Amino acid sequence: MKPLDSFNFDVRRCITELNEFEKLLDKEELREAQDVLPFFRSNLHLSAFIASYVAGIVRFDRIKHEFAVFGDFRADLVVGDSVNGTYCFIEFEDATKNSIFIEKGRSTSDWSPRFEHGFSQIVDWFWKLDDFRNTAQFRAVFDSDSINFYGMLIIGRESFLSPIDKNRLKWRLNKVLIDSQKIICITFDQLARDIKDRLSLYQLSYESDSFTEIDSDLLDIEEDA
Repeated sequence: MKPLDSFNFDVRRCITELNEFEKLLDKEELREAQDVLPFFRSNLHLSAFIASYVAGIVRFDRIKHEFAVFGDFRADLVVGDSVNGTYCFIEFEDATKNSIFIEKGRSTSDWSPRFEHGFSQIVDWFWKLDDFRNTAQFRAVFDSDSINFYGMLIIGRESFLSPIDKNRLKWRLNKVLIDSQKIICITFDQLARDIKDRLSLYQLSYESDSFTEIDSDLLDIEEDA
């Protein structure tokens, strides 16, 4: 297996790509194959910054779309910090009315097959990664016998979730652990909002040791006139 690609993260390019992502979200529904995957494959800096949800990833210096997890499974995106040995394995699903819950004619909706598929994908990645620890293949990919790895599922739109379904989703993600870890699960709306908030606080260092805050106008955070 090939290692992940080396990557030099550029926060200003990430800001530009975030603006394009917000335009994409003007569509009511997003399809994984037609909308989501092509967008993130073309916007590497925004893709890399998704891993900011993981505290141990600070460099975003490794990245790979459509990463084969030791032959049997494929992660839509992997982002890592090679110095800290920490990696985020990301599964994208679609963003439609039935992405997370589906109506069955009852007062309580059912978990959708799409959500269950995405969640189960991450479970299988964890199993495979754990199974290959301390092997030559593992070392060839991650340059280490062992890494810290986290799973993330990005799915759905907030506008399609009722208040009770939002609570059910939150409860499940807080209570269900995989190998003692929570799975990070967010909607595409929350992804855009969180990344925008983080970038507004991000600071840049150039040739000097001093830090300069990102101009607020780059982030479109000024109130409309």
